[in-house]
Amino acid sequence: MATTSTRKALGKDLIRLAGSRAVFTAPEDLYAFQSDATHYFARNIPDAVVLPEDTDAASAVLAYAYEHEIPVTPRGAGSGLSGGCTPVAGGIVLDTKRLNRILGINRGNMTARVQAGVVLEDFHRAVEKQGLFYPPDPQSMSVCTLGGNVATRAGGPRAVKYGTTGNYVLGVEAVLADGSVIQAGSDCVKQSVGYDLTHLFTGSEGTLGLVTRVSVRLLPKPTHRRTALVVCETPDQAAQVVSGIIAAGAVPAMLEYVPQAALSLMNSIIRPPVAAQGEAYLLMELDGTEARVAEEAEILRSMALDLGAEEVRIVEDEREAATYWKARSRLYPMILTMAKKVISEDVTVPRDRIPEFVRAVAEISGRLGILIGLGGHAGDGNMHPTILFTDLSPEMEQKAEAAIEDIVKKGLELGGTISGEHGIGLHKSRFLEWELGRAQLTAMKRIKAALDPKGIMNPGKLWT
Repeated sequence: MATTSTRKALGKDLIRLAGSRAVFTAPEDLYAFQSDATHYFARNIPDAVVLPEDTDAASAVLAYAYEHEIPVTPRGAGSGLSGGCTPVAGGIVLDTKRLNRILGINRGNMTARVQAGVVLEDFHRAVEKQGLFYPPDPQSMSVCTLGGNVATRAGGPRAVKYGTTGNYVLGVEAVLADGSVIQAGSDCVKQSVGYDLTHLFTGSEGTLGLVTRVSVRLLPKPTHRRTALVVCETPDQAAQVVSGIIAAGAVPAMLEYVPQAALSLMNSIIRPPVAAQGEAYLLMELDGTEARVAEEAEILRSMALDLGAEEVRIVEDEREAATYWKARSRLYPMILTMAKKVISEDVTVPRDRIPEFVRAVAEISGRLGILIGLGGHAGDGNMHPTILFTDLSPEMEQKAEAAIEDIVKKGLELGGTISGEHGIGLHKSRFLEWELGRAQLTAMKRIKAALDPKGIMNPGKLWT
């Protein structure tokens, strides 16, 4: 971290480049930018924070940082769960929240252009007013930004049917490490011109440059929705129902796995509360035309009961259904109130291997003597084993590290991936080579060196 005098000099230079309103160097301001939602990684308070109000200001700041070899950490809302915007090397945090304009929604082309700092929930509302639909829906959508979603290739419950952020990005405006601005991709749904830099930046976690604007494709808004709850006797049965429903061709828009303990928490919001008579629950949303929703509801009911589910409840009241999804979106914050510390994992396995993964997590929990909750977006195999610390001690930390390692190994053994939607950041960096292999990791490092030869962009992330 820079000395006080050096920080003051840096602040003056940045004010000259971006304006006094955009630059923060007071200790109390810097403290708020030292981590994302993880909080538990070793942190280094940045030397300055800049909230540029346009691409030109962001370009000027990056050109300055490049010249003086100052580390730069791009940041959206700071809602990530991988340590991705934790400024481990100090330097400048470049925050995009003031790049918050929806530049245009083209209903005829079914596309939109937005600045990186637009809050996802605000964008959803804007496109839905025009009868359109932008499916990506991370649980943090009330605060997370489009730029952050692109940087982490974020997912969410709807990924089972609609895919993740990467499936909707058509183009990006990005500022490179040296301050150069590129326009990759376009507003066209098809483009075959040169290297696909658009999707190279999608998921790059701020290590190649700063995304300042995004072009995305939109879909027609579904006319009907219906929520369903499947009550299962065991977690293994719930996992089998997931595989059966998908195999039968009734693909829900959302298909969430909820253990009994999580449902008990959610019942503080669900109205009326659900009787917790099963060990595992599947919360689903069907969408589409009225006829298709009715057909899929019947397929779902028949399939789940044939597989031994205790109950299939189709929630007819829209207000009641809304309480289910509100409770699901707030589950992680509620879990935080139960333990001294919480680590949320993010492993995806093929959907037909979910039963094995559920059993493996239970075995790891019992063997290590550590509490591990298990929920997730079961429809696409994206599971979130959640480690709950009953105390803060070296012994508990060692158990948690062992659990994380065993969970990741099991996911890979089942043909899965170490991250479905949270990204790598700091949290998964030590496992990256396990999945990608040395040759692929070396290729990625060469790309990084070509676009950021001085290594100033989000240092310490993806790999150490």
